[in-house]
Amino acid sequence: MFRVSGVSKAFLAAALSIGIAACSAPESVREDGVGAAQVGPEMAQAFPTFVSLNPCTDAILVEVADPEQILALSHYSRDPSGSSMDTAVAREFGVTGGTAEEVFALDPDIVLASSFMQPASRAALDDLGFAVESFGITSTPEDSFAQIEQIAVLAGHPERGKALIERIESALAQTAPREGTPQVSALMWQSGQIVPGETTLISHLLDTAGFTSDSKRRGLGQADFVSLERVIIDPPDVLLVAGNSSGQSHPMLERLERMQVETFDANLLYCGGPTIIRAAERLSEIRQRALGETAG
Repeated sequence: MFRVSGVSKAFLAAALSIGIAACSAPESVREDGVGAAQVGPEMAQAFPTFVSLNPCTDAILVEVADPEQILALSHYSRDPSGSSMDTAVAREFGVTGGTAEEVFALDPDIVLASSFMQPASRAALDDLGFAVESFGITSTPEDSFAQIEQIAVLAGHPERGKALIERIESALAQTAPREGTPQVSALMWQSGQIVPGETTLISHLLDTAGFTSDSKRRGLGQADFVSLERVIIDPPDVLLVAGNSSGQSHPMLERLERMQVETFDANLLYCGGPTIIRAAERLSEIRQRALGETAG
């Protein structure tokens, strides 16, 4: 596939090799020593190959593409604090630090990137002639379904995208509260003691799981700060702690008998795809425990 017009690929490879050699980003090889570019020629001809630079697209890509199609995932997916997928699975694939030099060396057919990608990095990939597909943050499961379908079609496996969507829909249906069950107010307390906006995916999932928004009751919007004092004075039924600031770990929180305190994995807050299943299951578990305490 010829991408670069007016400049020879050999010249670019030589020029970029200096940057690749000096780069301190994670290695673009699997931990078992298999190079990411060691892909069977049959697969390379049959389906496109990918480099994903976004942890959210990482999680979707491994569900809908053949392993041989995935040349590298983002380095975030190997980091437990930033991964939206099983880090053990992520370590089965190559990894990059997201530089244009690394992408050029792997030579994928398609690059999956975030819509918040640095303009300079995007320009470099465009100049090199790579097909870049950008994905934004999803605010509803339906938004996520559209991304899943798009990535599955790009990978040449639309049926796998449909299967993943069905799994997510099933999880949402199974974890939804029964009609007539009591309402439970919840405050999602993210890192930095801020709350999500009402149009975010996690707020949508809280509503689907049968929680009422305590931040909405307080008149708060996206990234508004909530102090420890405000929580103690006017507590919700459930406080979901998705951060580790001093206020979020204060012993006073555990002394409020009328408020249930639960930790919530921050990795479940931002990505759609299969992450929705884990988030829905965790929220259902928390809600059932809250109702059990209320009923008991």
